[in-house]
Amino acid sequence: MRILAELPHPECKITLFNMNQKYIVKFEQGQLEQSYKLSELDLSGGGANEIFQIIDETFMTTVIERFKTMRADFSAAYQRQQ
Repeated sequence: MRILAELPHPECKITLFNMNQKYIVKFEQGQLEQSYKLSELDLSGGGANEIFQIIDETFMTTVIERFKTMRADFSAAYQRQQ
């Protein structure tokens, strides 16, 4: 797996990888992470720049909300074990 780029964002770390003819976009916030895979064949040849266009403000809002949900779900599961 090769790191192609990192995209700065105030709420999470965004890293773009390339592996086996796929792009992997990984979002990290603390101990949580989300990843999305795109086939190189599904893109029109713009590479990293094309992927960064996909990661628009609307998408980032859902990613951040999903982190909040993930954190709440994990916290609830942890609390059930106490």
